Amino acid sequence: MGMVRRGEVYWVNLDPTIGTEIKKTRPALVVSPDDLNAALPRVIVAPLTSGGQPLGCRPEVNFSGKSARILLDQLRSVDKQRLAGRMGEIDLQFWHPLLLEMLE
Repeated sequence: MGMVRRGEVYWVNLDPTIGTEIKKTRPALVVSPDDLNAALPRVIVAPLTSGGQPLGCRPEVNFSGKSARILLDQLRSVDKQRLAGRMGEIDLQFWHPLLLEMLE
């Protein structure tokens, strides 16, 4: 796999999970910075869903022609082996400011 970059969306196998963690193989946005993505075998991702409860920490975007929510409340560090295929990108302007606000 080539360089994984912040803002890219990949199919990610999130199983096994526990409790209310989001399950299955689904699209997820890479939120970790590129210097970490280059240096580490893991990336930090936020899963995408077409459903889910609307919350302030779940920005709604149009991705691949569909409405999707970025679940910034379900951030997860995953090994790059869980990344199954690149699907596209989501511009930082749609999610990065909200992520920074959440982590203040």
